[in-house]
Amino acid sequence: MSSMLFALLVGAFSLLCFYLYLKHNYWKKNGIPTVRGCVPVLGHMLPMITKRMNFSESIRLGYEEHKNHSMVGMYKGTKPVLIVRDLNLVKTVLQSNFSSFHENGFKILPEVDPLLSKNPFFCYGEPWSTGRKRLTYAFSNVRLKILFAAVGGVCKKFEDFLNRRLKTSNKYEVDMKMLFLRFTSEVVANAGLGIEGYCLEDDAGASAFYKRVENTFTESLATIIAFHYPSINRLLKFNVLSKSVDGLFRQVVSENLKIRRNASTPNNDFLQLMIDMEKTGEVIDEETVSAHAVSFYLDGTETSSITLNFIGHNLATHPEIQEKLRKEVKSTIEKHGGLTFEALKDMTYMNQVISESQRLYPSLGFLHKMCTEEFELQGSDGLTYRIKPGTEVVISVFGLHGDPKYWVNPDVFDPERFNDERKQTIEKMTFLPFGEGPRICVGMRMALLQMKACLATLMNNYKLELSPRTQVPLQMSPHYVMSEPIGGNWVYISKL
Repeated sequence: MSSMLFALLVGAFSLLCFYLYLKHNYWKKNGIPTVRGCVPVLGHMLPMITKRMNFSESIRLGYEEHKNHSMVGMYKGTKPVLIVRDLNLVKTVLQSNFSSFHENGFKILPEVDPLLSKNPFFCYGEPWSTGRKRLTYAFSNVRLKILFAAVGGVCKKFEDFLNRRLKTSNKYEVDMKMLFLRFTSEVVANAGLGIEGYCLEDDAGASAFYKRVENTFTESLATIIAFHYPSINRLLKFNVLSKSVDGLFRQVVSENLKIRRNASTPNNDFLQLMIDMEKTGEVIDEETVSAHAVSFYLDGTETSSITLNFIGHNLATHPEIQEKLRKEVKSTIEKHGGLTFEALKDMTYMNQVISESQRLYPSLGFLHKMCTEEFELQGSDGLTYRIKPGTEVVISVFGLHGDPKYWVNPDVFDPERFNDERKQTIEKMTFLPFGEGPRICVGMRMALLQMKACLATLMNNYKLELSPRTQVPLQMSPHYVMSEPIGGNWVYISKL
């Protein structure tokens, strides 16, 4: 009996090994080089599961490992994933053959994350098209001017917040990620929902908006399964957006809609824009408005605060660039008689500083697509692969932004790369801070508006110096989906 059981176990183990051999031999059979470090069952996901690196860093290493190839394969468990490196292939996936790759790779289960599943980043087809049209309308130039009134109010709160801290000391030491998260969260509360966020209060407690919605992007085992293994998550049902955040947005939207629909004076915020759409005859149910409010939050808080965080670091470590930016800010504000919407549009060097910081430290280090229609990919090196529906495709934003093939001295912070003359020489698809093609970030213009307003307030009144608490060079934390420096990003802020 025991010998029979042993034989069965050996047989089962042999079958498992043969199955894994076939699965992990997929890219070799198709003539595509494979990233090193594949392990049985887990494929290339072990470093993420053991928290040695996040997914962005893993994709970057795969990109850099095969510098002479147009594409490279990896495995998410036993599932093959293709990293495309060739610029023509990147363009194919993001733009020229969008119909074959119109879905993002991250999958959200509507029954688990009903509000998040309506976000244009996660949905596709008619829901994606409709949601994107609404948000594009909401972030048009005319609408941004309306929203700027609320953003300007937050700038004043931000200045008051810093001044109170500098009353008792010449310098205020702070982790910039948390400082800018306060700012962007207050913008979402004020300009998005028309409520007070209490994010820039001295005694901001648990009720402060940024504390009620924090930790959304922590890369836990649950989010790894939710994002990367949707088939497993159909059984486990891990949610990405916490129940408390889901409930918060539903409650705020429900309460405000009841008040707003009968109000005589409209508000200057995103929620009002949704109400205005109803007046044009478009029917938008309460859950959809709540979902759009969540989209405003996702686009407006974390990514913008991350970008501001790294901009602040680069300005603190390059005082000459900081001073040049300050001169532009002061002269432009003086020219326009204050910090106005038009003044921000005139701050062209600020655009360069933001772009160069996004190149060095993109908030998300990869783009993730799903093949929906069979298509033949042809690399410039002769590699070809007939990709099938359901195959995931990944583009390394980190890899492209730091590739010396496209950027001279890529590790150097140089805003002049993006001046009027030199930016014309930047190759298409090598700079992707907001994505590209039909799925380019719909909240890009709103994000840039609030970031520029925050930076203008900071540069007009204060000076940034790097604190020794910052671990230089910056290393990205393995605990977050997005870019987060280990140990924080600390600076001293002082009055001019």
